[in-house]
Amino acid sequence: KAIELGLKPIVVVNKVDKENCTPDIVHEQVFDLMFNLDATEDQLDFPCIYGSSKQGWMSTDWKQPTDNIIPLLDAIIEHIPASKVQEGTPQMQITSLDYSSFVGRIAIGRLERGTLTEGMQISLCKADGTTKKMRIKELQVFEGLGKVKVDKVECGEICAITGIEDFEIGDTVADAENPEALARIAIDEPTMNMLFTINNSPFFGKEGKLVTSRHIRDRLFKETEKNLALKVVTTESEDKFLVFGRGILHLSVLIETMRREGYELQVGQPQVIFKEGENGERLEPVESLVVDVPAEVAGKVIELATQGKGELLIMEPKGDLQHLEFNIPSRGLIGLRSQMLTQTAGEAVMAHRFNEYKPWKGPIPGRNNGVLVAKFAGTTTAYSIDKLQDRGRFFIEPGEEVYAGQVLAEHIKPGDLNINAVEMKKLTNHRASGSDDSVRITPKLQYTLEECMEYIQFDECIEVTPKSVRMRKTLLDENDRNKASKSGNQ
Repeated sequence: KAIELGLKPIVVVNKVDKENCTPDIVHEQVFDLMFNLDATEDQLDFPCIYGSSKQGWMSTDWKQPTDNIIPLLDAIIEHIPASKVQEGTPQMQITSLDYSSFVGRIAIGRLERGTLTEGMQISLCKADGTTKKMRIKELQVFEGLGKVKVDKVECGEICAITGIEDFEIGDTVADAENPEALARIAIDEPTMNMLFTINNSPFFGKEGKLVTSRHIRDRLFKETEKNLALKVVTTESEDKFLVFGRGILHLSVLIETMRREGYELQVGQPQVIFKEGENGERLEPVESLVVDVPAEVAGKVIELATQGKGELLIMEPKGDLQHLEFNIPSRGLIGLRSQMLTQTAGEAVMAHRFNEYKPWKGPIPGRNNGVLVAKFAGTTTAYSIDKLQDRGRFFIEPGEEVYAGQVLAEHIKPGDLNINAVEMKKLTNHRASGSDDSVRITPKLQYTLEECMEYIQFDECIEVTPKSVRMRKTLLDENDRNKASKSGNQ
C-alpha cells in the first residue's frame, strides 16, 4: 500500500553481525520485490542502511560497523520529506483508532490542513454524506513511544482526538461551518469467518478463568473497538458468535491473545465468505500466492496448488529456486501450508494476499486422511499407544488426560476410527523373556493453533485453553456421531 501511495522507503537490513550473512543478496531481493510491486524508478533508488539491533548500531556500509544508530536517523532526515503545510479550514481523515476504558474510542489521523485546538467545534463527515457537529475534548500528539497532551495541533502533525463519537475509518474531521470531506480510503473486507462458542468439553473450567459466554461476548466486542477488520455477529444461540476476519492468521492472533489472557473457548472450522455478483452468480475471495521452492520439488507445489483450484500465472528461475505465482481461492489455501512444507521437506517459502472476488471455482477436496478418536475418557498409556502406532500418527503422549470424542491421532487411511488409548496392560504371574521390553513411542505431532485451524474438518472443532489446544469432534458421543452421519445432518 505504501508503494501504491508513491512513498519512497528506507530499507534497513538487520542482523548483519551474524556469520555467513549475505546483506548484498538481501538488497537485491528487496529490489526485485519492489520491482514486482510496480515501484517507480525513484522508489527503486531507495537508500539502504545496514546494522545490528542487538548490538545497537547502524551504518551505510555493513562492513564498517559504528557504535550508534545516527546513520539511520540522518537517513530519515535526509530522505523523508517534511509534511506540507496548507492554510485554511481544518481537515483531517481518520485513518486509525485506539480505545481507552476511560474515554472510549480515540480517533487518529494526520491533519491535512489548518489547525485544531482543544474544545474546538468540528463537523464529522460520514460515509453516507451526512455531517455531525461535535466538540474536541482532548488533543494528543505522538512523542517517542507514547502520547503527549497538547492544546493545539498544527498542519502535518499526526494526532489523537478524544470526544468524537460514532466515527469510522475514512471519516473526515472538518470545519464546523464549511465542512469539506476528503476522498475515503478503502479498508480490506473480511474474507473468512469462524464460530466462537463456550467450551463445553468435560475439561471445562479446569485451566481457564474466563469461561462463560458473557466473558467471551464482552471480549469479542471490546476487540472490535480497535481491530478495524474484525466483525462480530451474534447468532440465535446466546453462547455462539460468528467472528469475521481477513484470514486464518488474523483470527488466530485474536484466539491466541484471548488464550493468554485466561479465556477458555471453542472455535469451529474457518469458513470462506461468499458474495453474490451482479447477475446472481456466486463469488468467492481469490488471493495471489507466491512460492519460492527448489526446482526439483516445484512439480509437487504446482500439483498441490492446482488441487486447490489454483491457476499458475508465472514460473521462472530465481537462482537455485523456482519462482511460482498463482491465483488461488481462499478455500484452497486452508491447509495448504502444512501440506506444502511436508512435500518440499520444509524448503518452500510462500506468501499470499487478497486479490479480488471471482466466480466460484467448484468444490475443493478436503483432508485425505481420517482421524483416530478417543472412545473412553482417562489417562493414556504407553501400552495402548504402542499397539495403535501403526494405525496413525499421534497428537498426544502417554500419561495425558483425554476425554471421549477427543481427536488423538491422524489415521493412515480415509475415515475415522474410534480407539481405546487408556487400556492398561493385564497383569499376570507368568514371565516370558522379552515380553516386558520397554515400548518405543514415536514423538507426538505438535500442531500450532494455526495448523489446527487448517487441519480440522466441518464436524470438528478446537478447544482452546490457556494451557492446551485440543482438537475434538463437535459431537463427543460416538452414537450421536453415527446417527448424524447417517441422517446427513452433521
